[in-house]
Amino acid sequence: MVDDDRVRKTVRELGNHLLAFAAEGTDSSSTKKLLRGIKAAHRIFVYAAGRSGMIGRCFAQRLMHIGLEAYFIGETLTPSLSQDDLLITISGSGITTSTLAIAKRAKELGAKVVAITAHPESRLGKLASIVVPIKGKTKLMEFTSYAPFTSQFDVTALSYLDGVVSQLMADLAVSEKAIEDRHATVE
Repeated sequence: MVDDDRVRKTVRELGNHLLAFAAEGTDSSSTKKLLRGIKAAHRIFVYAAGRSGMIGRCFAQRLMHIGLEAYFIGETLTPSLSQDDLLITISGSGITTSTLAIAKRAKELGAKVVAITAHPESRLGKLASIVVPIKGKTKLMEFTSYAPFTSQFDVTALSYLDGVVSQLMADLAVSEKAIEDRHATVE
């Protein structure tokens, strides 16, 4: 039996969480550092695992749409990473094994590492040059909610990163027409 009330409560909870933490709860100092890092980077690499990986792919695609050279690590067309590049990682828990390994290797290569995480004090947070705290329930199950498992973190990270792209569009004078011109024409 479908419980429409639970569906509504879940959507309401996610919406309220977004308003509280994606719009108002993010640290403006971290956002400014992230924006400066993106603009200064030769190329931007993004990595995350699982559902966060889907968010990372969305973000890398948006960066490409606005004319930046951006790659999602693990895709067959991803070039080598160098010291002039920026790696942006997304991990709610900050302890995802593959994300930690990639961040560590990027740091060894001299690239600047960004951690977008609900746990700035985590191993990933400690590895990063820039930490962007994003609130939300992660796989560590910090609290109970209607939204399943990591949805709060994932939805908040996606919304926040779309906000970052919007700011980059304004800073770089990129129009939606320019995005349309870079958008896939064979899909």
